[in-house]
Amino acid sequence: MNATSRKTHLYIISLIAIASLSGCAGPGPLVTDQLDPLTGVTVTRATKPLVLYRDRSAQSAFGRDYVYLGPLEINNMGERRYYLWLGIWSTSDSVDRGMTLDNFESVVIYADGEPLSLQMAGTTPGSIGVSEPVYVKPTASATDAFYAVTIDQIRLVAESRDLELRAGSLKPIQYIPWDTAESATIGIREFVRSVN
Repeated sequence: MNATSRKTHLYIISLIAIASLSGCAGPGPLVTDQLDPLTGVTVTRATKPLVLYRDRSAQSAFGRDYVYLGPLEINNMGERRYYLWLGIWSTSDSVDRGMTLDNFESVVIYADGEPLSLQMAGTTPGSIGVSEPVYVKPTASATDAFYAVTIDQIRLVAESRDLELRAGSLKPIQYIPWDTAESATIGIREFVRSVN
């Protein structure tokens, strides 16, 4: 190999290295796996939960209630269970946390008009068989809630163009996506791709 071809070869290798490094500098992965240190199960989750909200500006200038929704898979030696995590919180100090949680005992997600009725499995990591929080709460005052679902139900949410969550049975409270459905469900869509 002569000096000119060696320089060209090194130049190409350098370009490839720079291109691969610049790919690493982008945003992190949309799905992550972690091994629970006490139970030994593998937990797969989206890193970008769906954010839903309801406007309460009539009660305070920036009053809003939020629901963060994230899918997760619990894999216990090949036995897979699926859940939706909700991180429930409000910008209002006047919201009674007990009342808020009562409203979320059962929720209905409307995915392109199709109702998915969900019953709460619990509010602690132990209720789904893990020893540590799966998602980071959006605020310290947020309440966790977990709902058992199927992968098909998660897929329906991921593929929806029109989403809505209703909480409470007597007078349901409506939450809508903060972003467009396409942008809001990117993490859930990637989760579905990764676990199938």
